[in-house]
Amino acid sequence: MISRRTGLLVLPGLALLLAGFLVPSAAMLLAPPGVSPADILARLGQMLTDPYDLAIIWRTVRLGLIVTLICLVLGFPIAYLLARSTSRWSGVLLALAIFPLLLSNVVRTFGWLVVLGSNGAIGQLLLALGLVDQAPQLLYTELAIVLGLTQLFLPLAIISCYSAVAQVDPGLDDAARGLGASRTRTFWGIVAPLSAPGIVVAATLVFAGSATAYTTPYLLGGSSQRMLSTQLFSYSSVSIDWAAASATALIMTVLVFVVSGLSSLAARRGRTS
Repeated sequence: MISRRTGLLVLPGLALLLAGFLVPSAAMLLAPPGVSPADILARLGQMLTDPYDLAIIWRTVRLGLIVTLICLVLGFPIAYLLARSTSRWSGVLLALAIFPLLLSNVVRTFGWLVVLGSNGAIGQLLLALGLVDQAPQLLYTELAIVLGLTQLFLPLAIISCYSAVAQVDPGLDDAARGLGASRTRTFWGIVAPLSAPGIVVAATLVFAGSATAYTTPYLLGGSSQRMLSTQLFSYSSVSIDWAAASATALIMTVLVFVVSGLSSLAARRGRTS
């Protein structure tokens, strides 16, 4: 009876997922307007052998991994400090850390346009310090994309790691310290391994979001630093090449599933070790 009730509760969500996500995604990937599966596979083969498309794929993977690494390096220590804090302001600090999630991606990205532009804060600061003779071009570079995506997904990494660290018994920290372990050894030897599942979840979410984000790479990378998401938009809305659009969407989907599978495998190994 319990399983039947659970199934009835899940059924509306599954129906919504099927109608609003799976069906349109399958149509885009396998049966776009006026294109056969053979055309999609042929275009996919061309993309996997064309240097220009391979460069876009590699840039997407590389920047996604860089953003993921930065978010974990910055987010996990912040999550640890917030989870172990006994201050009455810890809840406020956690709210401030994840507050950017409440803001529109477009708003946050436009902020980087102001900061990284030729007349932006960074360029003017470098000129004022006499470090450069002319404001550097920071926009439409891979650095701009990495900065924008890091700001975009760092709160997500923090909240994912926070939930994992919060489940680790603080008494284990005290026991390790009582046995002579330093704070650093306790952090890396006790907290980090036990928080591995949360770290894996954070890495998966950040990479998947970075590899499929559109607004930030489009505004900060422009046409000179294209990623798969911006290339997909170009194929589907500018050149109206549905075969290429479907092939690009297939590549993005496979990348996300591969990373998700590797993350799940790493999490299982972390739980059994």
